[in-house]
Amino acid sequence: MKSNELQALTDAVQYNCHVSDARHGGDFSLCVYLMKMREYYRWEQHLPYGAPLGKEAVGDWLAAREQLWEGLGDAELRPLSIQGREFDPFDADAINRSLAPDRLVYSSGLGSRAKPHFFLGRLERRLSRGGYTVYVAAGEYARDLAAPPAMTLGSSIFLRRESLRRLLWERLESWRWNRPDNALGRAFACYDFDADLEGSLDAMTDREIDNTLLHEQGEYEAGRLLDDATWTAMLADLVGTPAELIARAVRDHLADALVTLPRLAEAGDAAALHFYVGNLNNMRKHLFPALTDAYDAWRSGGGTGPLKQIAAVARAHWLALGHEMLARHRVGADALDDLADELRQLAEARQL
Repeated sequence: MKSNELQALTDAVQYNCHVSDARHGGDFSLCVYLMKMREYYRWEQHLPYGAPLGKEAVGDWLAAREQLWEGLGDAELRPLSIQGREFDPFDADAINRSLAPDRLVYSSGLGSRAKPHFFLGRLERRLSRGGYTVYVAAGEYARDLAAPPAMTLGSSIFLRRESLRRLLWERLESWRWNRPDNALGRAFACYDFDADLEGSLDAMTDREIDNTLLHEQGEYEAGRLLDDATWTAMLADLVGTPAELIARAVRDHLADALVTLPRLAEAGDAAALHFYVGNLNNMRKHLFPALTDAYDAWRSGGGTGPLKQIAAVARAHWLALGHEMLARHRVGADALDDLADELRQLAEARQL
């Protein structure tokens, strides 16, 4: 692909990222929004981590970006043109087939609150495993504000090295505000971030991209067990409700019980186990307090046995709860407000 063609494609993907951000920029709390915008600025300006950011420059950029988004609130997503053909921006499979000769990778999908995510990057490697394909992206040419480091779409798994590295940096920066004694801090203590920021980020990214793949492999298996299309339809009906967060947490727990947790427990890698627990969001911790108990038992010198045991129990538990949620959705989809509350109560009663 010629440089002008790559630039045109990058501009088209970035435009769709802007449209998505214009629709969903308000989904974040103010604190998270400002942090993500600061790092978005760092990415666009190609500034190194740890480099001081000028308040005036960031402020001017932020004002200009929000003004751009105000003009795109009602805009439609654009098709992508590649070698004279136009593609729907959500047809990632066809787009990647066209981009394969140029060692590029593209992804498109819906995340939390049905926010569209798009990215275009350099293809680091492509792997085929057990019915699915793994695309690992290196540097990124176009991305949206959230930039999730991984996503499973059907039989394709997308891992984004640059986005994962940036997420680790964001987690480190947030932790450094108060430096609490928690799982995340213990994970960072396994590296020498104070003396070697870039080297430590590289080392942590290398370790965690493998563990991120474990979760996405679990997502693929969970999709097969729960019927991915049916689960996606339920999530679409629950968008914006607390039940959406609960449903995502239940599926994440199932995915990890199937693959991630058993593998981490088997390896006994302290840095990875600390980060896994430290990276759990509040909803996941709330629904699965036994996981924190098993982690605490391991930290107290009890070995990884409790983690292996809770993973075995969790597989059946979260799969059964997922099926029950789908069953209730089938009979209650006409009264979505009542359904969302019913699913919330169901999950609360079925904490593990």
